[in-house]
Amino acid sequence: MDGATITTAAVASDRGPVSNVSKAEIVSCEPATGTEIWRGKVCDVDDTVARARRAWPAWAAQPLSTRMELVRRFANEVRKEAEKLATTIARETGKPLWEAHAEVELVINKVEISIRAYAERTSQRKLDSALQGTMAVRHKPHGVLLVLGPYNYPAHLPNAHIVPALIAGNVVIFKPSEKAPASGEILARCFSRAGISAAIMQFAVGGPAEGQAFVAHEGVDGVLFTGSANTGITINRRLATRPDKMVTLEMGGNNAMVVWDTPKLTDAAALIVQSAFATTGQRCTATRRLIVKASMYDAVISEVKALADRVIFGAPFDEPAPFMGPVIDNMAADGLTESFLYLLSHGGKAIKHLVRPDDSLPFLSPAIIDTTAMKDRPDVELFGPILQVIRVDDFDEAIAEANNTRFGLAASLVGGTPQDYNKFWANARAGIVNWNRTTVNPSHAAPVGGIGLSGNHRPTGYYAADYCAYPVASGEMEQPRAVIGVGLK
Repeated sequence: MDGATITTAAVASDRGPVSNVSKAEIVSCEPATGTEIWRGKVCDVDDTVARARRAWPAWAAQPLSTRMELVRRFANEVRKEAEKLATTIARETGKPLWEAHAEVELVINKVEISIRAYAERTSQRKLDSALQGTMAVRHKPHGVLLVLGPYNYPAHLPNAHIVPALIAGNVVIFKPSEKAPASGEILARCFSRAGISAAIMQFAVGGPAEGQAFVAHEGVDGVLFTGSANTGITINRRLATRPDKMVTLEMGGNNAMVVWDTPKLTDAAALIVQSAFATTGQRCTATRRLIVKASMYDAVISEVKALADRVIFGAPFDEPAPFMGPVIDNMAADGLTESFLYLLSHGGKAIKHLVRPDDSLPFLSPAIIDTTAMKDRPDVELFGPILQVIRVDDFDEAIAEANNTRFGLAASLVGGTPQDYNKFWANARAGIVNWNRTTVNPSHAAPVGGIGLSGNHRPTGYYAADYCAYPVASGEMEQPRAVIGVGLK
C-alpha cells in the first residue's frame, strides 16, 4: 500500500503527511469533515518494550487451548462493540458505513481462520528414530512482535497479524497508523476485555519516529508490517544485518486486470469498477492497470465508463449510501490530482476526469485514463481512484504488460478460455492470480501476499502461522543410550 505521487522524475513518495503528529500527542480527524475525533499521548518506546518482555514468559507458557479460548472471547467482545467499531472506522477512514461493517466482520472471522491455520500449519509431529528413540517437531513463538498497521483497514489488517501472533504465544506491540489510531484503540480494548492483558497486547500510540524506534529496538524480536513499499523497504534495510529478527512485509501493488474475449461486458465492467474503486482505490489489491484486447476496447471502455459515471462518492453516512468515500486526507488528494495531471501531460488520454468538488476536503471522483501512448509509464502505486487503461493486440503482449511492474501482488484475467487462464496463471508474476474475479477481497482462508516490491515471500492470511512461530526439531529418548563403534583403542 503506497500513497505514491508521480512527479516529473516519476518518483514515488511515502503516503500522506505527518502533520497530525506532535512530540506529545497524535490527533485523528475525519477525512469527510476535518473534525477532530480522537487525541492520544505518544507512548514511551523503551517502557512499552520492557513491559512486553516481562509479560512474554508467562504468556508463552500458557496452554495453547487457553490462548485459543481467549482469542475466541476477543471475537465475542468485537461482536459486542461492532456498531461502535464500524462507526469509528467509517468516521476515521472516510469509508462508507456499510464497508466499515464488512471490515468488522473480517475481524471476527479471522479468529477461527487463525485457529484452523495454526493447527494445520504448525502441527506437532513425532517420528521413530534410531535406537528406539523419537524425532519430534514442535513450534515456538518468537517473543515480542511489533505489528505496524495501515490506515485503510485499521482494524482488519493489523488484526490479521495480531491474532495469529497471540495464538502462537507471542506478545504483541501494536502501533496503528497515526492516521487511524481511534479504530486501533477500540480493537485493543476488546482484547483487554477478553482477558488478554494490556501488557500482552499493547496499544502503542506513535508516529513514524516511534515506529522506527520500535523496529530498531533490541527488545523486539520481529516486525509484522502492512503498509507502503517505501516504508517496507526502509524496515528491510534497517534490519538487513539482523537475521535473528522475523520480518514480514505486506506491501502494495501496481495490479493488473486483463480483459480478453468475453461476451459478458456488463459483468466485466462490474468486476473492473469494484477492483479499481472499492475503498476509493485505497486497497493494496486494487486494480491500477486495465489491459484490454484492442478489438474489445471500445465496447469494454464504454461499459466501464457508464458504470463509473453512476458511482456515488460521498461521506460515510450519506443517504443513499455511497460506493466511495474520500481518500484519507488532503495531501493524498493533492498527490493524486498531481499524478493524474502528470499522466495527462505525458501522453495519457482522459476517459473520465478526476474531479475534486471541494479543494478543502479529500473527495475524489473515479477517474479513468488511457496510457497506451505513454512512452514510459511510471511504475508506482497510485493509492486512490485512478484507473489506467492499456490496449494490446495479442495475449502474450497482455501478459507481458501485466508483468511490466516491480510489484507483484495481484492480477486477474476476465474472460478467455481455460487454456488462456492456465497460461496467464503460469506466467503472471503475482502472489494472487484470479480468473473472472476481482483483484480485491482476497480470502484470508488462503495465503495473502506478493512478490517483488509487494512482499518478502511471507504471506499473511492463512499462512500467517508460518511467521508467528518457528519449527524446532528434537531428537528424544527416555534414557541416554549410545555406543561408539569405530575409532576407539
